Amino acid sequence: MIRGVIFDLGSTLIRFEDDWSEVLEESSHALARQLERDGYHLDGKSFTEAFTQEIQDSYHVRERDWVERTTSSVLRKVLSRFGHREVTDESIERAVFQFYNISEARWVPMDGVYEVLNELRAKGLFLGLISNAGDEGNVQRLIDNAELRSYFEPILISAAMGIRKPNPKLFEIVLETWDLPAHQVVMVGDNLGADILGAQNAGVHQIWLTTQADTPSNRTHASVIVPEITAVSIAEVPDLLPQLANSSPGG
Repeated sequence: MIRGVIFDLGSTLIRFEDDWSEVLEESSHALARQLERDGYHLDGKSFTEAFTQEIQDSYHVRERDWVERTTSSVLRKVLSRFGHREVTDESIERAVFQFYNISEARWVPMDGVYEVLNELRAKGLFLGLISNAGDEGNVQRLIDNAELRSYFEPILISAAMGIRKPNPKLFEIVLETWDLPAHQVVMVGDNLGADILGAQNAGVHQIWLTTQADTPSNRTHASVIVPEITAVSIAEVPDLLPQLANSSPGG
């Protein structure tokens, strides 16, 4: 019997509607402008290129060691290379806010997400959320912008926890919160290397949501990480849960 469902956030409950590389560039410029306003003089083009590259490099490193690198820590690292070793926490916070402010407006709820969550909640299932992200405030705002907060307890964000999916500890925290065994819980997410592998590491059932799953990361992992069940739409999730009720988590 499935008694709890853990969801990923990005590309699972909400989807991004724009060109990510273009938004990343625009966001980096907004961050640099805020730092300039705060009195930290930078070579704009060189700085934004260095920051964007460092952000992208950190994505690859944290996927290997499952340790979160916050956007704030990445920013401080780059600022130090540009001669700004003493930057106030307030300036870092304002700059990071401007960085994410550009992209937050481009996230919208997945079609049918509220109907699915309401149905699962009406059935008495526990609902939780685990999100890999470089900034806690960014994720908290995305959750509130999409009016999702009331559905989930707990909400775990890697930027606050210091570790990332697929580290099984994040899943174990949810299981401990709910006081449920792993075989009574399913993870729903779009990322094979984070959501599905993480669930497998923790002995949790898995549903791979492929609505926005055509990514380089998933193409890399497709031959080695095999989810129990695949769903094209989040609307399929409630009807798929009974298929997992009497089986052992695969993987």
